Amino acid sequence: MYTRSLGKTGIEVSEIGFGAWAIGGDAWGPVDDEQSLRAMEAAVEQGVNFIDTADVYGNGRSEKLVAKLIQGRREKLVISTKGGLMGHHRDPNGAPVYDKPDKVIEAFENSLKRLETDYIDVYFCHLWWDKHEETEAFLGAFERLKRDGKVRAVGVSTENLDYIKHFNRDGGLDAVQLDYSILNRSTEREVLPYLHQHGIGAVVRGPLRMGILTGKFQKGTEFAEGDIRKNWPKEAWFSKSLSQVEKLKPLADENRTLSQAALRFVLSHPAVSTAIPGAKTAQQAALNVSASVRPLLSEHDMSLINQV
Repeated sequence: MYTRSLGKTGIEVSEIGFGAWAIGGDAWGPVDDEQSLRAMEAAVEQGVNFIDTADVYGNGRSEKLVAKLIQGRREKLVISTKGGLMGHHRDPNGAPVYDKPDKVIEAFENSLKRLETDYIDVYFCHLWWDKHEETEAFLGAFERLKRDGKVRAVGVSTENLDYIKHFNRDGGLDAVQLDYSILNRSTEREVLPYLHQHGIGAVVRGPLRMGILTGKFQKGTEFAEGDIRKNWPKEAWFSKSLSQVEKLKPLADENRTLSQAALRFVLSHPAVSTAIPGAKTAQQAALNVSASVRPLLSEHDMSLINQV
């Protein structure tokens, strides 16, 4: 497993991480906790040290599973979690409200308890809307949490460049979690160059486009109840994506799967620190880990990707 620096933080992270959204069990169909633990164990045994979760994943279930993983190996792992969407303070419309740093810190402390640790390596603001008071609340909380040694690095989960710049106005933003894949390259225009220029680590979620780039979906694919992808087959963009994937399938050969090629694509961008594909099984985790090789992609591979 190759490692990279998370921006200018000095934190070394495996270039393939583990995205722990799916194992929360509330958005990607049914999961089994023991199987989820085996998936994370398999990833760690093969060199993964970056585990990303969030308080809202399974209403804390994902964080509690990560807590079991890190027992006895906490110092060897880089744990990232996110706060903001699971707020207990809500407005009349039900949206979380973070108008004071204390509310952010309350959410942070709840994550600490679920993770059974006394510090978090990377803490992200999980809100994607730019309300002035909430941005200020998170910035104030970030400053206090860093000062108290409870976090090593802070970041925001968004593809909105103006939002990123606002968080980084004093140069204190360490990382950004953003959606980036072969099928979603919009961040290449401005966001990734900005992160690279300012030494901000890029943590890539959705590198497999929520499973589409595995090549296993078809127009007749049916998703389980409770899966956020349930209505995708009705969407025009999904049909278009499947057509693009068909044209990308020559990227797969006897030495790599299509999903491994897709992971190598995002790792080819110089701004990227780590990609965090999800996995529900040890086999899926092992396939993801195997994407960390050199060379990543050939000129011919990139030419096909650009053409598609």
